[in-house]
Order: sequence, then C-alpha cells, then structure tokens
Amino acid sequence: MRIGPAAMHALPPPMEQWLAHLQAHRRYSPHTLAGYRQDLHHLAQCHPGLALERYAESHIRQAIARLHGQGLQPRSLARALAAWRGFFQWWAPAAGLDANPAAGIRAPKAPRSLPKALSVDQAQALLDHPGLPPPSTPIDCRDQAMFEVLYSSGLRLAELISLDWRYTRQDGYESVSWLQLDEKEAVVRGKGGKSRAVPLGGKAIEALQRWLPLRTGLLHADAGPGDGAALFLGARGKRISPRVVQLQLERLAARIGLPVHAHPHALRHSFASHMLQSAQDLRAVQEMLGHANISTTQIYTRLDFQHLAKVYDQAHPRAGRRRG
Repeated sequence: MRIGPAAMHALPPPMEQWLAHLQAHRRYSPHTLAGYRQDLHHLAQCHPGLALERYAESHIRQAIARLHGQGLQPRSLARALAAWRGFFQWWAPAAGLDANPAAGIRAPKAPRSLPKALSVDQAQALLDHPGLPPPSTPIDCRDQAMFEVLYSSGLRLAELISLDWRYTRQDGYESVSWLQLDEKEAVVRGKGGKSRAVPLGGKAIEALQRWLPLRTGLLHADAGPGDGAALFLGARGKRISPRVVQLQLERLAARIGLPVHAHPHALRHSFASHMLQSAQDLRAVQEMLGHANISTTQIYTRLDFQHLAKVYDQAHPRAGRRRG
C-alpha cells in the first residue's frame, strides 16, 4: 500500500511530537522514522476524526484487521504495532490515559518457512561425487569425513566444529563433544548446554577412519590442548572454522554440478527429512537433532508431506493439477 507524500504529513500533533522526540533524543535513523510515520498514518487513517485520547484496544484491533485485509504481511503488522505501542507508551502519561491501548495486542505469527533439504539422490551425489576421483589428499579426506558426519548424524555446524577426536581433559581443557568410534557414535553438546549421543553411520565411520591417520599431518606444532584435540583441522593446523566448512561444501557442490545451494545446515535438514521418510519416528528424530521441543521437529513432517504432495500431483492421473 503506497501513501502519497501529502497524506504522509497529515498526522495529529502528538504523533509529530513523538517522531521529533525519537529523532532528537533517541537518534532514530531517517529510514526508521519514515516507517513509523507510515505506520502512524495507517492508524490515523483507519479512525479519521477520532481523538487520540479516545483510542481503545478495539480501535487498535480494527486497524490491524484492516491492514491485514489489505495484504500487509505479519512482519509489517508487527512493526506497525510496535510503532503504535511506542507512541501510546510515550504519550499516554501526558494525556492522562489509564492504559496503553496497544499494549496487549500481538501481530499474527509469520508462517514458518520450510527448511531447504536436499533430495535423497542429491545427498547421495554430494557425498559420492560421481565423476570425481576418490578423496586422496588430507584436505579431501577431511572434507569427506566432515560431510559424511553432518549427514549421518544431523549435527549443527557448531556441533561439528566442537568435535574432538577423543575425549580429552588436559591443561585446563576438557572436551565438550567427542567421537566414540568403538560405540559407533559421537557425544555432542548442543544448544542449552545439553549433551546427547548421536549415531555414526557406516559411511561416516569409514570416512573418519581414512581421515584420522592423516589428521596429525595438519596439526600445528605449537597447537594448544583445544586445537590438539580437535577432530577437524584447518590448513593452518588449528580447529577448523565454520566458514571453511561452508566454503568447502559449496565448492564440492559446484564441482559435481549440484542444481541447488548446499550448505552445512542443508545436510542437517536432509538427515531429518530422510529419516522421517524412512522411519516415521518423530520422537527419535527429535532426540537425534537435539530439539528441546518436538514442535521444532514437526516442521520436517511438513517438509515430507510437501514432497509427497508434489509427487502425487505429478504422478496421479486424477490429481487434476500441477505444482510449479
């Protein structure tokens, strides 16, 4: 919705005074002030002629409903509410209002976007990289092990970086995440400081066994105990950085011609989606991902259904529609 320049200046004096206050005393940017001005104009336009001191919660709800009906997205509605709430909080004491009419109103929630997961075939191609020679250099073997672990265990990037090749407690350093190859698992500390054991698949274990003998060749001579225990090392002999993992995965995806953007979190999403497609055990996937709330894991059931619906629409003779 576009507002003409003349109409944008037609605000009640208290609203103009609040904007001037934000500019002079709060140092708000011109861009933010312009957005607030438009939001205040929306409110005033919804109730023309209504004195500000007569605004009630019902008037605020009517204004939000009107903007929602005109197509404003949840983020824009939330910003409008923030502007209205801020104005009345500033102006209500001077006007003698008993309460802020916008205080108890919340904007509609933005729809949660689905994670971008690779298909099973895309994940297999990324890890098997047909047409390329098998990993042979220490860097190639390291990268193969990193990506196999990400997809095998559904780790967050930070959890992968934190892995040590074994549990270490030395010179004030103690591992928070480490391999237990004999048990075919890794112990990782995730969000909220909670530790969990995650399984390591056969391909991941094979890749790790190829990498581990080469690891010490990258280790810097004066590495401290934290870097010395790190499972994955960068070219400088220190614990690998998140950015290096991201870049190496992007380069591999480009080399094999993967038609979608590949990033470390995409492998985590792919792990969750493919596990649910095969096992249909939401609680088990929740535990492996380290989600505190199962509602976070349930987004992958939506992703799985989206895939199935697309297949249905393309293949079923009575579907009657095609998805783009």
